Amino acid sequence: MTASELMTHFGKPRLQIVEGEGTKLQFAGVNCILDVYLYPPAGGGTPRATLIEARNVQGGDVNAQACAASLEKR
Repeated sequence: MTASELMTHFGKPRLQIVEGEGTKLQFAGVNCILDVYLYPPAGGGTPRATLIEARNVQGGDVNAQACAASLEKR
């Protein structure tokens, strides 16, 4: 997904950090925090999500798909 597509699903990110060619978007809900890292394809173009990490509010790892699903429902 692109940043625009992610925002359509999850709303405005709580945090957006741009570093070099990469961008980190952080989406937070009651139960978890989802970090999505976007980078442009090798040949150039619109950055797309290439890595996701999820954790609970205490910092413990959680299933990224379950976290994303809970954020979509809010």
